[in-house]
Amino acid sequence: MQTKDKDSMEAKNGQFLDKTLRPYSWAEYIGQENIKKNLHILLTAAKERGHIPEHVLFYGPPGLGKTTLAHLISHELNTQMKATSGPAIEKVGDLASILTNLAEGDILFIDEIHRLNNTVEELLYPAMESGSLDIIIGKGPSARTIQLELPPFTLIGATTRMALLSAPLRSRFSGGVYHLEFYSEKEIAEIIKRSAKLLDVGIDSKAIEEISRRSRFTPRTANHLLKRCRDYAQVHKRSEVDLETAKESLDLLGIDNLGLSHSDRKLLKTIIEKYKGGPVGLNTIATSLSEDEGTIEDFNEPYLIQIGFLERTYRGRKTTKHALDHLGL
Repeated sequence: MQTKDKDSMEAKNGQFLDKTLRPYSWAEYIGQENIKKNLHILLTAAKERGHIPEHVLFYGPPGLGKTTLAHLISHELNTQMKATSGPAIEKVGDLASILTNLAEGDILFIDEIHRLNNTVEELLYPAMESGSLDIIIGKGPSARTIQLELPPFTLIGATTRMALLSAPLRSRFSGGVYHLEFYSEKEIAEIIKRSAKLLDVGIDSKAIEEISRRSRFTPRTANHLLKRCRDYAQVHKRSEVDLETAKESLDLLGIDNLGLSHSDRKLLKTIIEKYKGGPVGLNTIATSLSEDEGTIEDFNEPYLIQIGFLERTYRGRKTTKHALDHLGL
């Protein structure tokens, strides 16, 4: 069975939906045009020279396609990709095991690479620069270093917190450091059309526009909302997702007409009502909401700043007049 046919069947059966909605070719990948052009040059030049592509880093808010780009590079090079994450590599031995099991030309994808601990990160430097792995055996005066040669490989890193990535590690991504931008509503609409086709969901153009408008300019969010609208239509015995169905479903989820969730509105109201609109520190906000600072920084803030509802200042976070108007305060 062909890969796309198999994935389409899995999508209809409800299996591995996020995987099956992932693009399998550059033509299917919508948006991030500048990054795609730069990667095309990088990969084409490397293939023509018969070299392994240099290491690449992607950064930006969650759900914009960093992992998908890594998969597309793997498909383009027709090579194997081994994926892991920064928190999963706890010890030097974990990284050594991964690196020594790579074959020539393989891709190592490390998600949330900023969460590597310092010891593991330092072991990664010579592996990236010279293809060698320096392992210390023993302790004290009897300790000795063994150098293992690694096959040429490409490391693809992804992070949502660029500021937490150390400068020495960042500088070793000689293939390029690429920032993924938020998508336009038009691009999100194209993604929803493609996903609806793969999921075999009937949907009209106005419903696509409604879901797109509430998707926070993020493909992962758009696909999530599409699936919830599909479920709502199915349970209420509707033949397709029309505008009314989309609005009812998204309202039930607590997603307003600009894509703000309950937690977004709660955050804004907390700053406005408790702290007179700010400025107020992130730690204070997190404590007031009983929420983790990282969740606020990674999930809430990027979109709220993007639409002009929140500002970061040296004294803390401030809400804007746009936020007040939207909340009716």
